[in-house]
Amino acid sequence: MAAATPTFENLRKAIRNRELAPVYLLHGEEGYFIDALVKEFENVLSDDEKAFNQYVLYAPEVQPAQVYDLCHRIPMMSDRQMVILKEAQAVSADKLNKLHAYVSSPVASTVLVICCRGAQAKGKDLLAALRKSDAVIFESKKVTDYNAPALIGNYIKSKGLTAQQKSLEMLRDFIGTDLSRLFNEVDKLASILPEGAEVTPEVVERNIGISREFNSYELVDAIAVKNAEKCFRIAAYFRSNPKAAPLVMVTASIFNYFADLLTAHYSADRSDAGLSAALGLRNNFALRRIKSGMANYSAVKVVEIISAIRTFDARSKGVGSRQNDQQLFYDLLYHILTAPGRI
Repeated sequence: MAAATPTFENLRKAIRNRELAPVYLLHGEEGYFIDALVKEFENVLSDDEKAFNQYVLYAPEVQPAQVYDLCHRIPMMSDRQMVILKEAQAVSADKLNKLHAYVSSPVASTVLVICCRGAQAKGKDLLAALRKSDAVIFESKKVTDYNAPALIGNYIKSKGLTAQQKSLEMLRDFIGTDLSRLFNEVDKLASILPEGAEVTPEVVERNIGISREFNSYELVDAIAVKNAEKCFRIAAYFRSNPKAAPLVMVTASIFNYFADLLTAHYSADRSDAGLSAALGLRNNFALRRIKSGMANYSAVKVVEIISAIRTFDARSKGVGSRQNDQQLFYDLLYHILTAPGRI
């Protein structure tokens, strides 16, 4: 049977320790993790071993029979050989299915890595064979506005640093969900800061150029306590500096906050521990923000506001409105702060 679905970190560690399975499937929408794992596989063999025992193939350019023949070769002056099949997402399911016979009975001295970058793997026969075998299947899931801060935080931790939640959201809002860019910025910080240092909003502002006062994290804080003056001061900064805070990212942060508020309102256990468990809150500050929102926005108001955010999203894309998106955003903020609670 296929091994339990591994995390990226666990799989990378296993590869580096040379704890290898006979077959791997790397697939999914987020290409960063697949690219990173392929680099690890490409470094398993020594330079001398690679010359005769490492094959990097591109699925549109080869036939399944060629892959099958390569996998059955005997390694030369090495204990194993590496066969990496890239761009498998670009070929038909029928073509991939022809690999199922090999996957069902792989050669012990060969490591076959099938890569479907940016897409789910096709081919029912191949997938069935993979699941019944000792193959390892890794799905690289799409990075969203919601889960990006946690991924950034984990990467920062792997660099021997710590980070405040606000810093993580500042990075996400300014850079987006492009992990290559996000992690490059973290690498920059890791090269500047001493081991064990904390990535604070001041550090992010000083080294990356993001304002620690005018960002979506501060805006959500202001919304939570209904500080209208601060909300519109931040909105004015966004209008003057559109590249510093793309509205699509800012709106996503607001939406996520109200989605959490709705979960909190209907949580069976509204104690501090219950809310923290239900929402996966990492610190007391995040809990205080949720509790402030619950006091200021009833469940009915939250539902109305979520509807207003969805309307803003459609209108900002030109659906049913020709208004400037910045003006629409001002209107959204006013609606949020004055929502009467009518659905």
